[in-house]
Amino acid sequence: MSAPVVLAVDGNSLVHRSFHSCAHTAATTVEGRPAWAVRGLLTQLVTAVDRVRPAAVVIGFDDPDRSQRRERWPAYKANRGDKLDNLVGQLALAVEVMRELGIAVVVPEALEADDVLASTARAARGHGATTVVVTSDRDAFALIDDATAVLRVINGGVDASPLMTADRLVTLLGVRPQQYRDYAALRGDPSDNLPGVRGIGPRSAARLLAEFGSAAAAFADLDAVRTRCGRGVATRLAADGAREAWALNCQVMAMRDDVPVDLDLRRGAGVLPLAAAAVTDVFRRQQLVWSAAEALRVLADVQSDVAPAPPTETVGPDVWRFPPWPAGSRRPPRLTRRRPAAQQLALF
Repeated sequence: MSAPVVLAVDGNSLVHRSFHSCAHTAATTVEGRPAWAVRGLLTQLVTAVDRVRPAAVVIGFDDPDRSQRRERWPAYKANRGDKLDNLVGQLALAVEVMRELGIAVVVPEALEADDVLASTARAARGHGATTVVVTSDRDAFALIDDATAVLRVINGGVDASPLMTADRLVTLLGVRPQQYRDYAALRGDPSDNLPGVRGIGPRSAARLLAEFGSAAAAFADLDAVRTRCGRGVATRLAADGAREAWALNCQVMAMRDDVPVDLDLRRGAGVLPLAAAAVTDVFRRQQLVWSAAEALRVLADVQSDVAPAPPTETVGPDVWRFPPWPAGSRRPPRLTRRRPAAQQLALF
């Protein structure tokens, strides 16, 4: 009997992606609240659950008010401007909607969604379960092991995204999961305002780690680096501030795995199937009635070939409206069949 699967979702990552990719729709809730990013999150969630077939879903969000990392390292993400009001509002709405849906939502005090992913993977392992992490953030590659894979969302959505395992990470980047933090720390992460070791890019970092196993071992034997990787690489590692930059990045990039995650694979928040009434209500309020039948099938295990009726609430003039629904008509069923979970996970 195969181990149950827990789906750990990076809420901030998927909301941010949807905020930019779906902004042209200007979609709102039936109450008129901006909701295009939340709608994107919902549709990606349904696709991920249909592909992975988990026993439970946990979604993490950053604490919107505090960050221990920024408090300790003020330069962390200091290059980013303030979030747009529409984004802040939709991040808050996403937390509400996920809870209404019945998903287990974790917003750790002063920490980030990454810490929820790491903590969920640890909790799942304690229950004899495996974990699939859903995120667009490469930092999650450090979590990959024999019980954890990463569904990294890229352009094309969840269906077109690779499921990263340890072997595939080696093929893609030339490093093992346990080396990924060293790799990222050497290379740096401009999006988080974390410069790496000057002159060390992805290829040099992968070569160093292949030769020495860890960055610490390379820094400890620069003569061997000069012999095995070349004088230029050794000179860059010996430069003032190089070792300090790597060490600082390793500290900032380290994910906490001690965030409390109330994971119960038999009952409680996030266990599938979800309540059909909650799924229907959430999708109607988000004006996703055309997707509600699919969501009911995937999230609530309710089969239906009839789409729910369009919402009847009165909305403002700028709210997107559905086209007229012909009297007595039925929407043709979507001709899809669920694949077994093992087949789903083997797709990429």
